[in-house]
Amino acid sequence: MPNPPRPAEPGAGIAAHDRLYRSLRQQIMHGELAPGQALTLRGLAKSYGVSMTPAREALRRLAAEGALTLSASGRVTTPDLSQERIEELATLRALIETELATRALPRAHMALIERLQVINMANAEAAVKRDAVAYIRTNLEFHRTLYLRAQAPAMLAVAETVWLQLGPTMRAVYSRLHRSDPPQTHRMILAALKAGDEPALRLAVRTDVTQGLRHLLT
Repeated sequence: MPNPPRPAEPGAGIAAHDRLYRSLRQQIMHGELAPGQALTLRGLAKSYGVSMTPAREALRRLAAEGALTLSASGRVTTPDLSQERIEELATLRALIETELATRALPRAHMALIERLQVINMANAEAAVKRDAVAYIRTNLEFHRTLYLRAQAPAMLAVAETVWLQLGPTMRAVYSRLHRSDPPQTHRMILAALKAGDEPALRLAVRTDVTQGLRHLLT
């Protein structure tokens, strides 16, 4: 069961729902929960110190985003994606994120590149420590920091929804790769940003967001 935040104050139903939603959403996106992991209303309510109502609303909201699967019987689980679904989401990442990177390129000044280098160092440290959650978190932070410069909030929101659906699967990818170093494609992205090379940037981003998922399709 996920690590809960502090219990909600009495009468803070809306705040409790939002806090549970945000906490659980982050854990799913960062791969803290395994594919197909079951969650229960009673268990979440007890762990987070809330009533059943905010727990139910948080689960419904996450299910609407594709972060959770709700069966006809009411069973709630994290996504256990088919190969077809993985391929579809990988294609979406390639399409959306190359466009976001392209739009960010004209605003990719040295301060941004330096910030991305710092994040990439943290990503490398997580890889050396074999910390899967920190690795996924810093990897997504690297991409999100770049894409924020695109000034395309609707497009970024779609990308984050895809990340959310892929979170548990990305943990499975990491376990299969036994990675102990950061992806070389991050260096390619940084080099393309420094050079202002749009074709190289698009290629680097497309390769980076799809290469890991290919290991689940072979």
